[in-house]
Parts: sequence; structure tokens; C-alpha cells
Amino acid sequence: MRREFDSLGDVEVPANRYWGAQTQRSLQHFNIGHDRMPKEVYHAYGYVKKAAAVVNTRAGRLSAWKGQLIEQVCNEVISGALDEDFPLYVWQTGSGTQSNMNVNEVISNRCIQLVGGTLGSQQPVHPNDHVNMGQSSNDTFPTAMHIAAYKMATEKTIPALRRLRDAIDRNSKKWADVVKIGRTHLEDAVPLTVGQEWSGYAGALEDAIAEVEHATDGLLKLAMGGTAVGTGLNAPAGFGEDVAAEIASMTGAGFQTAVNKFPDRVRGRPAGLRRLDQPRSPAAPAAVGVHRHGRADVRPVRGRRHLGPVRRPRAAAVADGAGALDRLGAVAGGGRLLPRGYLRPFQPGDDPGTAHERR
Repeated sequence: MRREFDSLGDVEVPANRYWGAQTQRSLQHFNIGHDRMPKEVYHAYGYVKKAAAVVNTRAGRLSAWKGQLIEQVCNEVISGALDEDFPLYVWQTGSGTQSNMNVNEVISNRCIQLVGGTLGSQQPVHPNDHVNMGQSSNDTFPTAMHIAAYKMATEKTIPALRRLRDAIDRNSKKWADVVKIGRTHLEDAVPLTVGQEWSGYAGALEDAIAEVEHATDGLLKLAMGGTAVGTGLNAPAGFGEDVAAEIASMTGAGFQTAVNKFPDRVRGRPAGLRRLDQPRSPAAPAAVGVHRHGRADVRPVRGRRHLGPVRRPRAAAVADGAGALDRLGAVAGGGRLLPRGYLRPFQPGDDPGTAHERR
């Protein structure tokens, strides 16, 4: 074991790992389930930290040799060479602070090792003062999520959909002369070819690809530079714009700083990811009902058939039924507003803290 420290004191960490005290505390206090933070998020974080180091070095805020050393280690993060040093669970603070500090600590200690220093000393490369310079978890984590989601969508999901569409299209042409009976209302109707039928599948996939491409456009807007609450406090002027430009150069994608960085602060999750969750033509809109005991029953609906419960979020404690439903909609419907009328309106004398019990 190796002794690391943070503002709360000393912590024992495995001697063969690069992470530090805050990562170890998260492993101890958020040891929940088996869901780990996706490695793609950490690879994306490598771009964020590398771009920040480039910008800070160019501006003279970071010495050249430290900046180059951080960039070198960030390349290892991006390549996946340090994946075993990112062990955290997805269950952590909402801002992703532990994952951000996990990255900062790993880069710091790896830099220290490369120059022959003592792991855990935080010298000569400090996880906060140098690796995290001008940054906050509240802007770096949404930025990393946008980069990770964009790269996964454009490098994996969309190419896979195109391959499937092309394979189906080839079969539709191959079966262009194979005639079958079309059926409507469970009865034989009129003829069509198997090729025509399969061309419909290819067309549906083409529409789906267009929807995903449309949704990924929002991921190109980055929160970087907004720092803690979106105001950019403690970040140098132009920092967000410069870092976004470096990330765009490194990835070859059109990333740019978000003009308004407050949506990522006040809506709970990055705007681009909400857009990806919320296609223009949802196939199965959600409906919300509230049981007599106050539990919310969220079910996907096709026509009028309820297909069973998906989850049962607790109704939010708010001062009116419409507001409660809007909040349920944000949880159950990916941000879509759901039909009103399922919650009894707030009445004089009601306790807002027991809004979930009203019926």
C-alpha cells in the first residue's frame, strides 16, 4: 500500500496504482453495485486534459516542460493504456467530481513517475493546480460525456446502422422479383414483392440514421470554460473557446464552446445528451399515472395498451400538481412534458414535503 493525502487527511491506496486519495475514498464510500464508469468517458477526458494543458502552456500559465509531460500522459489516457487505473462506479456525486479527480490524480502520479519523483507527493505535477488548472468537474465532466457520446455515435453506432441498412438494401434488390401476399388486419390483402417489403426496412433504417445524426449535432457544443456554475469564474478569458478549438483539432470533429453554458448547470445533465435521449419522433411516448399510495407508475404506451411498469420514481415535492408532473416527465420521458391531470393539485394546508402522498 502507498499513503496518499487530500484536504481530509491521509488514505492508504494500492501501491501499484496511480490513483490518489479522492479516488480511493470514492471506492470506499460509493461501493455500490457493479456498474463502472465507461472507459470511453475517461478516454474523452484525456482529450479534455490534454487540450487544457496545451492552452495553459501556450498562455504561459503552465511551464512548457510540465505541459508537455501532461500531454504525454494524456495520450496514454486516450489510448486506453491506463484503463485499469479508472475503477470508479457510476454512483458518485452528480457533477462527476470523483471521476474528474480520478483522472487528475492518475495523470499527476504518472507524470511524477516519469520524472523519477515520489508517487503521492503531488510534486512536481499537482493534480489540481496543474492538471485541473482553470477547470471544474461541472464543466469538464459534461464536456467529456459529449466527446465520448459523439465519438461512440459517429464511430460505432452510425457506421453499424449503415452496414445493416446496406445489407437489407442488397437483399431488397435481390428479392425484387419474389412475389408474396401482403396482409392487413390479419388477412390476405394484395400482392407485393419481398424486395418492396425489405426496401421499407431499409428506408426505416435510413430515417433512424438521420435521427441519430440530428441528435449528435447537439453534442458538439461543449460546456468547457463554464467552471462551477456556468459563469466561467476562475477560468481565464477565452479559455473555453481555446480548449474547444484544441479538442476539435485533436478529434477532427466540429466541437465548439457552448454560447450559453448555463443549461448544463441548471437542467441536471448536458443538453446534448438530453437531445440524444429525445428523438424528434419518439416511437413509444411515456405516460405517467399515480397509484392511490402515491407511487408514480411510468409505462411506455402503444395506442391505449399499458405494457407494464418501467420504473416508479417518487413524485417530486413541489407546490402544484403540474410542477410535479413536469419533474416526473424529466425523469420518465427524457425531458418531454407528459399529459397533465394525473396528480391532484396542491391545496391550501397541504405540506409540500408530502406531495407524493396526495391523491
